[in-house]
Amino acid sequence: MDSSFTVLEQLADLDPARVANLPQSTPITIRSVAIFSRSESETLIYVGTGGGKLILLSVNLSLPDSVQFVQLISISSRLIEVILVLPEIERVLVLSDGFLYLIDWQLSLPVKKLGFLKEVTAIARRFHSESANISSEIRENGNSSSEITEESAEPSSSDTHCISSSFAIAVMGKKLVVIEMILSDNNVNVHLKEMPAFDGIKAVGWVNESILIGNSNGYFLVSSETGKSNDIFTLPESSRNPKLKPLSKGEEVLLLVDNLGVVIDPQGQPKGGSLVFKCMPDAVCQLGSYLVVSGDRKLEIYRRNGECVQSVDVGKFGSSGLILGGDETGKGEMVAVATTSKVICYRKASVDEQIKALLKKSRYREAISLSVSLELDGEITKRTLSFVHAQVGFLLFFDLRFEEAVDHFLLSEEMDPSEVFPFIMQENRWSRLVSPNRYWALHPPPAPLEEVIDAALARIQNMVFLKRAGLDANLDEGFLLNLPSRADLLELAIRNIIRYLVASRNKELSPEVKEGVDTLLMYLYRALDLVPEMENLASSDNNCVVEELEVLLNNSGHLRTLAFLYGSKGMDSKSVSIWRHLARNYAATLRRETADHGTSNERKAAEEASKILQFSSDEDLVLEHLTWISDIDEDLAVTILISEKRTKHLSPENVLEAIDSRKVAIRQSYLQWLIEDQECDDPQYHTLYALSLARSALEEVAMGSDGTERTERSNGSLSEDCIDEVANDRYSVRERLQLFLQASDLYNPEELLEVVNDSELWLEKAILYRKMGQENIVLQILALKLEDSEAAEQYCAEIGRDDAYIQLLDLYLDPQNGREPMFTAAVRLLHNHGESLDPLQVLEKLSPEMPLQLAADTILRMLRARVHHHRQGQIVHSMSRAINLDAKLTRMEERSRHVQLNDESMCDSCHARLGTKLFVMYPDNSVVCYRCYRNQGESPSTNGQFVKKNVSFRPGWLVTR
Repeated sequence: MDSSFTVLEQLADLDPARVANLPQSTPITIRSVAIFSRSESETLIYVGTGGGKLILLSVNLSLPDSVQFVQLISISSRLIEVILVLPEIERVLVLSDGFLYLIDWQLSLPVKKLGFLKEVTAIARRFHSESANISSEIRENGNSSSEITEESAEPSSSDTHCISSSFAIAVMGKKLVVIEMILSDNNVNVHLKEMPAFDGIKAVGWVNESILIGNSNGYFLVSSETGKSNDIFTLPESSRNPKLKPLSKGEEVLLLVDNLGVVIDPQGQPKGGSLVFKCMPDAVCQLGSYLVVSGDRKLEIYRRNGECVQSVDVGKFGSSGLILGGDETGKGEMVAVATTSKVICYRKASVDEQIKALLKKSRYREAISLSVSLELDGEITKRTLSFVHAQVGFLLFFDLRFEEAVDHFLLSEEMDPSEVFPFIMQENRWSRLVSPNRYWALHPPPAPLEEVIDAALARIQNMVFLKRAGLDANLDEGFLLNLPSRADLLELAIRNIIRYLVASRNKELSPEVKEGVDTLLMYLYRALDLVPEMENLASSDNNCVVEELEVLLNNSGHLRTLAFLYGSKGMDSKSVSIWRHLARNYAATLRRETADHGTSNERKAAEEASKILQFSSDEDLVLEHLTWISDIDEDLAVTILISEKRTKHLSPENVLEAIDSRKVAIRQSYLQWLIEDQECDDPQYHTLYALSLARSALEEVAMGSDGTERTERSNGSLSEDCIDEVANDRYSVRERLQLFLQASDLYNPEELLEVVNDSELWLEKAILYRKMGQENIVLQILALKLEDSEAAEQYCAEIGRDDAYIQLLDLYLDPQNGREPMFTAAVRLLHNHGESLDPLQVLEKLSPEMPLQLAADTILRMLRARVHHHRQGQIVHSMSRAINLDAKLTRMEERSRHVQLNDESMCDSCHARLGTKLFVMYPDNSVVCYRCYRNQGESPSTNGQFVKKNVSFRPGWLVTR
């Protein structure tokens, strides 16, 4: 037996004559064989002889040497050419001496001869592909139709108890006869339909609605519905023996041309590639996903891609031609090949054994290719294919082909990541998760990588020694020539296991396996010192077990990774402590080396700590680490204090107490956030914020960097850096102070005045005195100190009293302290607001020294306006009196209005006579009785008017609508 791996295993070698207890005086010659798989364990073998006998044998595939004789009957006196098993109707159709015979498949009932069919040369059963929708009714389309049963050849009535049916095609000279056999009440009704065909038909097959025939000229396709024929292709002159075989349960048909097999679909179109056989096939049958070909005293087994995977020599059983039989239904696991006197039964080896045979020879690609083909053909499940990928991966892994091994691991959906844990660490907390004895014992048990590599290298050395000694050693010379060093192999193995574990993180795993994956992945990262990968894993959402890693990372100096890991697990205190330690080390390094990278690393440590503290509601932890972070970056400290990410805000009192008194900017930013964003209304914090801004403003003024100077600088020539600085600092401290003093009413102005009273912060003082209600002092500051006339007048408008303008005018005209009168400002005041002032008071305030030409026009306009206002008031007063008089007159007229009633007067609502009844008159002169008025309530009058809603308006002599 020559094979790349075993597909067929010999099951039995039997002599039908001896099994049937036939005497030696009556030898038999085997001419045909058919197989039918009745169940998973039982297979029936039909053997046809040259003398017309039909022998039935039964084989139990699960037991060795379990061939049993069932029945022997005589069909005719001539040889049996073809045996067709029809499982749909539980019958067997036999061709012998040109006639067809119908027998039950147990050969227990009498043989029925279909006498109306004569000179039949070939028959074939109909195959239904799963993708086709075939009608089972063909009787009405035939040129002729007849019907017989097993009991009578007379035409019978239409079957009303049809259980199932089967179809066959018979060749009679130049005609094709379609045979429909219907099983009803254990009787078989037969219907026929004839169609014209060709002469010399040697091969026939029927799939769906397509009848395929072959003669010496070529292959043709005939429609079973219409009878029309089409050429498929023509045979060469050298080939005059056509053969065809339906495959894949009717999905495909194999057409033979010498040793070439052409695969077509039921419509006659080429499908897939052609198959080239090593010998001239005598017969072909399908066994699962393989093709079994008999010829040249041997059996050859081919895969559908044309590869011959096994060759079985059967010449020892006889020198005559071979007769091949297989299960036509495609479900069988057995084939039978017969010589003239013997039948040799072969069964398909189990799929596992086929794959294992390839794996044992290190033919991994072929094993995978076979498994994929079997999975596509439905012979194995996806789970089995996944298992094979994992098995191949382990074999490759122990062959030091780590990259290929992990590729197969990744293709295995069933493989659990815990199965690679022993390669990383032999004894660990996840050892119990590894399933023992899960594979085919083709590879050693998993061991640490160093042991795997050492064992493989030792094995390679032994194989090299055997090869040099002339012995056969399964050695990959290409791999041996490029064999890396032990260190390189170890690194390659670690990198590929890392690749597998990273991919496994996206799978649905149990919590324990997730912990093992992430923890051991960190081990491997540390082994190769892959710092960025370690930090990314530690800082992301991970399932690492801290207890397994903290000592390892601490001893190896990977403190950043440990800090990230603590942070991801909610161990904020430990994480921030490490960041503080790192920041101090970076600062020390900076002082020694004076390099910029020290500052960068120090800030990065502070940033990472701040990310944790922004979420932390542990007040003690936040305030403990606030100082060292503020020393590095005050903005980060502010961000921590005002973070909205924490669930519970920090206590303002404790925060302010913890802030270093020298960190003024932090204190101000926190107070500003507390007041503006948190809408805090505690006067204490408003006062603290204002005092802090005031002190900073005093320092700013003392340093000459107040808002005025900034404006002057902006008007001058500035460098680009200075322009950026001004743009970033939107408001100066003084501007912020002024805005806050105006916006807030909760601070204590007296405390602020004690700070700024001796300074030049006049506008701030004005705001504070305004809050205290000191109007005279505010006007003095605005008018005399700041000389802001517009602001002074606006403040007077806010006061809302005319005497405020008079007071401001007095300040302009008599500024005191040796200052000259501010005549221009006084004239502006009179021009803007003089019309509303008392002229007498204004004249009294005017200074004798004021030039008359400055105030003449203004005083004249003020007097004219005064007279105009007086006369306008008189007019309004007179008009009001006239309107009042008119209203009184109209009211008197309404009250004196009367209506005259007589005996015929009726209610405008109910039309009843009023007589002496009490009545009501509406303003529209409609009259109703009192009862209707009470019933209607606030309803409209008889004219539809609502008295209360639509007020009646009567124009008078002065006012009209």
